[in-house]
This record gives sequence, structure tokens and C-alpha cells, in this order.
Amino acid sequence: MRKIIPYNPDLVSLAKKLRKNMTLGEIALWREIKGKKIGFQFSRQIPIDQFIVDFYCKDLRLAIEVDGSIHFKEGHPERDEKRQRPLESLGVKVIRFSDTDVKNNLSQVLDEIQDEIEKLKLTPSPSPEGKNTTP
Repeated sequence: MRKIIPYNPDLVSLAKKLRKNMTLGEIALWREIKGKKIGFQFSRQIPIDQFIVDFYCKDLRLAIEVDGSIHFKEGHPERDEKRQRPLESLGVKVIRFSDTDVKNNLSQVLDEIQDEIEKLKLTPSPSPEGKNTTP
């Protein structure tokens, strides 16, 4: 069963705007992963908790971020890491690519995504039966 992940409903309108204003790298990647082209359904610009991730697969709990040049300026990698921790605490695996890599090395990016999908398919989700429910 798919785990329900909380989101801030106030982010929905911003997510819709972001879908209409994707970067060239995001557009290129979206063309390759939409419609289960790589075996799983991805959505774009999805609110999760207090954040919006570029692409998300609910079945795998996999988020893909495409980082533009701003993500490499002073202090931003630390902010990205700080942002990523709460997502991972919700069980979301986050993988990141630079916008430049997506535009210039799309096949390699797709290979890395496929490798991550294979790893996640092999990792069993924790079952609720395994939890100790005794007080």
C-alpha cells in the first residue's frame, strides 16, 4: 500500500505555476520520464510536506531534483541539504542532477535514474505488521 505523505495545501497554486515555467533541463527530463516511459508514473512539481519537488514517483517514493545555477552559489548547497533531510525523514529518496547535466548528458542522467529505480524496487517497504504495538 502506498504511504500517504503530508503536504502543505497552500503550495498547490505555486506548484501549478512552476509546472508552466519549467527550466529547459526540467522540460527535457520530463519528456523522457512522463507517461511511465521508464516503467513508473512520475508527476511534476509536487508539494511534499513544506516543499515542492521537481518530479516525484509515489510508488517508489522517489523525488528527482534538477538544480539550476542558483543551487551552486554560496550557501545554497547547505540549504538544499537542509531541505532534503525532512523529505528523507518522510521516506522520500531524493536524487539531484544539475540542469547542465540534464541538458548535456541526458542519457547518463536517465541511466542513473534507472539504476536508482532498480535499487528502490529491490528494497522492501517496512510492513506495518513488523511494528511492536504492545504498550
